[in-house]
Order: sequence, then C-alpha cells, then structure tokens
Amino acid sequence: MDQNISNLLGKIRELENELEEELAKKREELRFSIHDRRIRFEREIVKEHRRLKTSLIAYIAEAELKHILVAPVVYSLIFPFLLLDLFVTCYQAICFPVYGIPKVRRREYIVFDRHHLAYLNLIEKINCAYCSYGNGLVAYVREIAGRTEQYWCPIKHASRILGGHSRYRRFLDYGDAQSYHDSLERLRGEFDKE
Repeated sequence: MDQNISNLLGKIRELENELEEELAKKREELRFSIHDRRIRFEREIVKEHRRLKTSLIAYIAEAELKHILVAPVVYSLIFPFLLLDLFVTCYQAICFPVYGIPKVRRREYIVFDRHHLAYLNLIEKINCAYCSYGNGLVAYVREIAGRTEQYWCPIKHASRILGGHSRYRRFLDYGDAQSYHDSLERLRGEFDKE
C-alpha cells in the first residue's frame, strides 16, 4: 500500500479513537453508563426523563395526518427486512465457513437499547425499535457483503463511490493487475487478524 495512503489511514484511526473519547465524555455529561451491554441512568435523570415524556394520547392527538397516512407504507418494509435478514443470515452460515471468512456477529449491528429511555412513550419506542432494526440490518448486510467482496473481488472502483464499507479502503487500486494477482490471497487471509 502507498505510504501516503497508509499515513492517512493511520490518521483516520487516530480520529476514530479521539471521537470515541469524546463520546465517552458525552455519556458522562448525560449521566449514564454502560456495563455488560446494560445502560444505567442516575435516578434523578430517570425522573427528569419521565417528566418530559409525552403521553400516548397527546402524542396521537398532536400527530400530523400525513405521518399517520404513510405509517402503513413505512411499516410494510418489515416483511422484506425479515426476508433479507433470514436469507443473508443463512447465506453467511453456509458460505462463510467454506471460504474461511469469519461470521459477522448480528448483535453488534442490530442493537435495541432505546427502550431504556424513559422520555419515550410506547409509540416512540416502537418507532425507535423499527429504525434500529432497519438500519442495523442494513449495516449487518453491508458487512457481510463487504467481507464477501474482500474475498472475491477486493478491487476499488474507477469512479468514486459514496459511503464505501469499512473494508473498501484496503482494496486494491483499479487497474493494478499485478497487485491483484500478487495480493488476492493475502487479502483473503486478512480475516485471520480479526
């Protein structure tokens, strides 16, 4: 890999660590902690959250008609989401062991923790669970697809792509045939480092 690109990747990792430190400070400021995947708020914070919760009746009464009308369309996506989840989970369960690719841990991508927020009413909690599932599922599928691509075709595109997956930056340059032939097996073996 080009030294300049390697240096830039190092800076990105440093920034990611710095971001995590800032997020930890924010958690302290908001007075909650996470222990063994359990979220704990201080008692007075929970009381304040409950005080700020919008009642179910007020929430429904204040809802805009357009939001109510499109809700069935939004929630109809649950069916393709569930099918996608089933098929991709089966795909990785069958194929990844054959290729020697480590499986993606679903629970690291699909996270349900917003139900701990006392300032959300039942409908808001359901909405948050739905969004957590949809976005978590997309991230989970993306990681499975990224690992598959790393194994079979770890080549960057000629054109810039928006929002490339986490593995994309390791891929080989477009048009670098020699690196492809020299590095494909090495890239396939990089899963061992995880």
